[in-house]
Amino acid sequence: MVPPNRGDAEGRGVIGVDFGRRDIAVTSTNKSWSGKEIQEKRDTLTKVRASLQKKATQGTRSTRRRTRNILKQLSGKERRYQAWINHNISKAIISQAKQTQSFVSIEDLTGIRERTNQKPRNKTERRRSNSWAFYQLRTFLEYKGIKEGIEVIAINPRYTSQTCHCCLHIGLRNHKFFKCSNKACGWIGDADLNGSLMIALVGRSVRSPGGSSLLACPVNSGLQKAHAKLSL
Repeated sequence: MVPPNRGDAEGRGVIGVDFGRRDIAVTSTNKSWSGKEIQEKRDTLTKVRASLQKKATQGTRSTRRRTRNILKQLSGKERRYQAWINHNISKAIISQAKQTQSFVSIEDLTGIRERTNQKPRNKTERRRSNSWAFYQLRTFLEYKGIKEGIEVIAINPRYTSQTCHCCLHIGLRNHKFFKCSNKACGWIGDADLNGSLMIALVGRSVRSPGGSSLLACPVNSGLQKAHAKLSL
């Protein structure tokens, strides 16, 4: 169950957006855009490029030149497809925000590529991570937001994917599955939806006067203690 889109002090609602690879974007209003198709397309293009790059070092001079031209065309095709996907996602989110008189809260993922690359991963996972286009999606959201008069704010994503949006306890996340560790709450559901609801909550607390009370855990040993433990 998705909580109501509660408004801020000015009577406006908020739409939280969680970015990811499996699902490119998931909103706190329970709308999502799968990244499966674009990942499959990129994997296919990577295999084609690898084959062409091998040919580009062999054959006649004219063959190598034609191969390099094809490689440039493939690169442009992939960029245009990614931009088209991000255009449609950002357009839909801003359109809903305008209809519901909401502002949009997103994650500030500045530097995430560098941080992710520090983790040990295989070549395929590293390539997939480096092909993320979250910055472009954020730019599209901000641009369309300005055009339509919709405010887009970027919040610190720390703990948003680990924290239960209902009780603010640290929960257990396993890929798309999230389970709150607080027995008094026990919320279970889609991890990305939970993340988007937390992003909306943090965005509302940042945007609203006195909004920090929204992040106050109602029970002992909650979010603050969990954060302290994780920081050790």
